[in-house]
Amino acid sequence: MDDEDEKARYRGFGPVLGLPIRNARVDLSALPPEFRELFPPVVERAREPLVGITTDGQVVPDLFAIQDTGWNPGPAVKAATAFLDCLTPAQREKVQFAVDADEWRMWINAFPSWEPHGLRLEDLEPVLRDRALEILQESLSATGFSDARTAMKLNAALGELVGGYPDTLTEYSYSIALFGTPSTTQPWGWQLWGHHLDVHCFILGRQMVLTPTFIGAEPAEADRGVHKGLRLFDEQRTAGLDLLRSLRPAQASQAVLHSSMRVQDLPADLADPLNGRHRGGAAQDNRVIPYAGLPAGGLTIPQRNSLLRLVNTYAQRLPDGPAAAFMQSIEQHLDETHLAWIGGTGDNDAFYYRVHSPVVLIEYDCQPGVFLDNDQAEPFHVHTIVRTPNGGDYGRDLLRRHLAQHHPQHHLGR
Repeated sequence: MDDEDEKARYRGFGPVLGLPIRNARVDLSALPPEFRELFPPVVERAREPLVGITTDGQVVPDLFAIQDTGWNPGPAVKAATAFLDCLTPAQREKVQFAVDADEWRMWINAFPSWEPHGLRLEDLEPVLRDRALEILQESLSATGFSDARTAMKLNAALGELVGGYPDTLTEYSYSIALFGTPSTTQPWGWQLWGHHLDVHCFILGRQMVLTPTFIGAEPAEADRGVHKGLRLFDEQRTAGLDLLRSLRPAQASQAVLHSSMRVQDLPADLADPLNGRHRGGAAQDNRVIPYAGLPAGGLTIPQRNSLLRLVNTYAQRLPDGPAAAFMQSIEQHLDETHLAWIGGTGDNDAFYYRVHSPVVLIEYDCQPGVFLDNDQAEPFHVHTIVRTPNGGDYGRDLLRRHLAQHHPQHHLGR
């Protein structure tokens, strides 16, 4: 291997070119049937009534309440209104939907095979694109905004690394959509979605739901080029390892479902080429996911604190008030929380973990390559997702409560 070939490699792995992806869309007809079937029926499932992720098909009632978290929605409302005011009527029609529209649920962390909704940042004038990103900045914490922007830039770093897909692996290859009318009192929200970044933000007064949120990266660290030095998931990885390593042997044996991440060592449903071990990805809004692993009820106080520190690495993407409310709900259901782990526990190991309770589902998964040719999971390709089970995703339960209280004549179909 000469020096030029080695420069094109990442941690010993080379680029995968020639996938049927153009302008951030995938041509399923160009894929072999066995790969075509891996893509979930996103559009069809988005039209089904939203039940929510459950453990047994039955929604746990009365988990969520309309409350004042102390967060000021004014700046986010101002940013969203300013963005909408700059659009042409045609653009506005493409970007703004009813607060309960099916489009909330039409997202995928890979690439859509359908006509995507919203406005693609890549296609907007820079000033308008900046206004769109200001909605995120005013809605999220500094950490949340940084994580989102880093994921976008690492998508561009991937394109630079593999030397292909110039219309897809870019910093702004993401679509934005707004739902409802931005308001400090009425329900509304926004969605930014694309490869390795799918954020759903529902806002009701001084309250926020930031799920589902999918953030991923291949690679999770840019070691060259324009974005050299950018990294994601250090805290989520370290906090997960700290928690697992704090367990006693009997606890660890209950938490660790499989000690290997190698494809040949796992059952087929845990070695999905598209989703890996993830249960809560795209088109899984109504999935039944039983609890697995170690119940947190038996953890020591230091171990419980370690679990809360892990959850907080995800909660910190929310503004202070909503983040505190989120963590309070986690603590209220801590005894019902379960930790599941797959893979190794070494500093350089690939692994998966899941934190699951009535009010949260967090998944962290190391993946095999898509644009790099590693056929086993590696620590540098990571997918994470945070969901609110039992109907909380997309703020849907809060929307139901709001409509029942203030607009009882409005029927929320989905």
